[in-house]
Formats: sequence, structure tokens, C-alpha cells
Amino acid sequence: MKRVRKAVFPVAGLGTRFLPATKSIPKEMLTVVDRPIIQYVVDEAREAGIEHMIFVTGRSKEVIEDYFDIQMELATSLAEKGKTDRLKILNDLQPAPGTTSFTRQQAPLGLGHAVWCARELVGDEPFALLLPDMIMQAEKGCLASMMDLYSETGGNVLSVEECDPSETDKYGIVGKGEDVGAGFKITGMVEKPDPKDAPSNFYLSGRYILQPEIFKILERTERGAGNEIQLTDGMQTLFQEQSFAAHPFKGRTFDCGSPEGFIEANIAFALWRSDIREKVIDDIHRLLHEVQPRD
Repeated sequence: MKRVRKAVFPVAGLGTRFLPATKSIPKEMLTVVDRPIIQYVVDEAREAGIEHMIFVTGRSKEVIEDYFDIQMELATSLAEKGKTDRLKILNDLQPAPGTTSFTRQQAPLGLGHAVWCARELVGDEPFALLLPDMIMQAEKGCLASMMDLYSETGGNVLSVEECDPSETDKYGIVGKGEDVGAGFKITGMVEKPDPKDAPSNFYLSGRYILQPEIFKILERTERGAGNEIQLTDGMQTLFQEQSFAAHPFKGRTFDCGSPEGFIEANIAFALWRSDIREKVIDDIHRLLHEVQPRD
């Protein structure tokens, strides 16, 4: 069993649900409390032991590359002003030289195509895939827990959560097989099934450990829903050849691709901070009484 050393982050999306903000700022750089969304996802990968971060970017995403670079002027200014606590935060977040790579997805052809664009950087080894729209809150990160399950099962491991059984037509749903470790074997995958036909209420929640054979499959996968190359279609083909296990994530997941999820994430992570928690609680109570909906 090969160790998972690399992670892929597809960050080429346009973020149209956040216009006009995303006209000039990538949605991955919008801040939850005081860190960009992408930083939370990278932190999760680093906690899980990932050594190399691969970003699949698009046009106007250069600011993401700049963010993970050293800003000498800023570091010098902080040092001169004695703001060592701020400087330490930046240094702790700074990736080591040679541990980040960036490749371009020239056309918006879907998640499966974005993953395929990382094939040369990943090479012939298993890799993690983290959707940056989804940020997760738990004492132990979702990917770290998936790594534990992977050490027992090998193959492919997907994070799942439970949805209301009446809402399976909103998600990619997996079939639940026998228990294995802290998860279970996947018996099949269905994209947005009608509730009466759904094999379970466990849905894919944005974290994957995949074997490199997925690249050859995605290369020949035809366009599916939305006229895009769908990762789920590729995984369904890979399922015929390899094992898949599911890790049921028990923490909180926030879809920062939507304004509502983004606001919820800001509140949840602010409440997790002991230095600002009480002030945030007081402000929420006050605003609930003071602010009325606008017409």
C-alpha cells in the first residue's frame, strides 16, 4: 500500500454565486473570520500528513499562488514594528519550498476534468482530493480520519455524511455495505437518485482518497451532466475494478460555495475562537433584536 503524500485542490471555479465580490477576488480567498477559505482546507491536508499541495487553477487565480508565496516586504515590516506574533502566524502557515504546485485548467469542463489536469503532478501514486468550497470543523480533521481508514482498507476512501432521506436527489449517494474499521464498504454510487430509489442517505461530502488509475478513466470519460466530465462517472467505472470504503464524517461541514453556508461558517468558526466568542454571541443577540428584513 502506497502512502498518500499529495493532495489536489480544484480552484478554477468562477464563484458566480458570490458576484460581484468574485469579480476581482477568487472565492477561495474570501475570508472566514481571518483566514481565506483555502487556508482551512490546506490546514486540514497538512494535519493529515500531506506533503505536496497541487492547485488546479483557472484565469484570474494568480492571487492564490501569491498567497502561498513569501511576501518579503510584509515580513520585514512586521519584524521592524515588533509584531512578532503576527509574523509567527505567517511563518507557521508558509509552505516549505517546493511543496506547492500549480497547473491550469484552461476550460471549465467539470470536476473530473480538473482532477485529470493534475495527472502529471500526481504521478503513479494515490492522492487526496479536497473540494475547497467545503470546509469542515472537527477536533480531528476529516482527511486525517480518512487516512486512518485508508491504512486499514487501502483502495479508495470517500468521506460521506447523512442527509434527510427525502433529499437524496440533491447529492451523490453511496450504497452502504458491511462495516470496516470506523467506516463501511461502498456497494455502489448513484448521482442524485429519487428518494424512493436511493440505496442509502449517505452522500459524498467533498473529500476523497483516490488511486491513480482514475486518471486513465477520466481521460476517456465522456461528458455527462451539465456537459462536463463528472468525477462520479469516473469513480463508478473505477468501482468495477477497485474497492471503495466510506468514512462517515461526524463534524460540521459548511458549503462556502453558497452565501448562506459562507455566513454559517463565519459564525461557527468565530464561536470556536475563545478570544472573540463572547463578543460574537453578544453581537448576534443584539442584531437579532435590532435588524429587520429589508423589503
